[in-house]
Amino acid sequence: MSEIESAWDRYPGYAIDLVSWSGRGRAQFNGTVVAESGACLIVKESDHQDQLYFPIGDVAWEHFTETDLHTVCPFKGEAEYWSLTVGDDAEENVVWAYREPFPEVAGLAGHVAFYTDRVQVDLLETIEEDDGDVVAYRFPVWGTAADLARLIDVVPDGDGRFTSPSFPDPPMGTFLDIPDRFRPRQVIEGGQLLGQAIVAASKTVPDQRVVSASMVFTRAARFDSPLAVEVDVLRQGRTYSTVETRIVQHDKLCSVGLVLLDSGAEDVYRVTADMPDVPGPLECPLRDFQVIGRDIRVVDGAYNFDPDDVGPPELFVWMRYRDRPESPVMQAALLAQATTHYTIGASMRPFQGITEALAHKTLSTGPMTVEISFHDDADAADWHLYENPAIYAGRGHVQGQGRIFSQDGRLVASYSLHAMVRSFDADPKQMGGFTSAM
Repeated sequence: MSEIESAWDRYPGYAIDLVSWSGRGRAQFNGTVVAESGACLIVKESDHQDQLYFPIGDVAWEHFTETDLHTVCPFKGEAEYWSLTVGDDAEENVVWAYREPFPEVAGLAGHVAFYTDRVQVDLLETIEEDDGDVVAYRFPVWGTAADLARLIDVVPDGDGRFTSPSFPDPPMGTFLDIPDRFRPRQVIEGGQLLGQAIVAASKTVPDQRVVSASMVFTRAARFDSPLAVEVDVLRQGRTYSTVETRIVQHDKLCSVGLVLLDSGAEDVYRVTADMPDVPGPLECPLRDFQVIGRDIRVVDGAYNFDPDDVGPPELFVWMRYRDRPESPVMQAALLAQATTHYTIGASMRPFQGITEALAHKTLSTGPMTVEISFHDDADAADWHLYENPAIYAGRGHVQGQGRIFSQDGRLVASYSLHAMVRSFDADPKQMGGFTSAM
């Protein structure tokens, strides 16, 4: 170890945090569990995707053989490797450990980690309020619901301006050059931008509630740079106010929106759409979107990448954030965030061999415009049903009309989405591959 040079002194600001995972971790190879533990560490390192480390004592070592490979990390120390064999299948140098890590990461001692592109690694979490149901997240995850809320909850940065940081902050590539193949997808979902516009408008006109918001997406925004939300109050009245939002990144316009706010009123009369008759959330299978704390269950498991699973052009999806946001506008913004998720997938359902597994690889897909109206109060910590019919697909476009219902049947919001679905006219690799291509 004395011959290995540490880089900690040369990179001030570099960070490695060891975070205990409150649930269980599991590693599987071809269906065989090769490690499982309730004492895993999530290692969050600058310029790296998160890594899950298992205690050495919770690994099924009968499947592993130590190899001669040794590598050096200037921040963690010298790593030793093992190959994995299960039946007739094997992977070389698939798991590693730092037996004598640098003092800055001493907690890594006695732990091993797996290459997650060769071994399936999952985070398991027991949800007591759902009768002890277990949620599995494929690792590495995108982040947590709290991370998403922090990005949407934009902060003031001068008159008529709000900002949202990069994710992670600082972004990957700050200290070391990171090839694209090691980066997660960088494109921000349109619903996040819509949520940020809603929050910015509400903080600008705090005495009124947001009743509708619309947005046109002019170019893709990315996670690896901060965003600026520029707000212009077109009219502020006692009853209604209209706010224009412009989301900018690197001085380039990513989206422009209009947000309508009002001071509230009692019913003159009420008409509302009926909630679809579908199974409840706990009767539907889980769908992993790699956001810890945001639970998603899809009616009939219909949102999947199975090319042979065809059906009508519609999706019914239950969603819930387990941590209740404090402010009403964050409730609305988190509901709005999911409005751009499902319409494209719904439009693909009637066609064998066409699924969202092709998105950003052979098909260019993404939202172009979205509009949402908020009708009734909502609590984002409760289950809500998203009804997502695609009413048209053709000529490179998709149109959807969505409704959001509370579990007790109230229509709390409705929305429309206009999206694009087109074949790439260039190799997606020339546009940064899956991490960047739309």
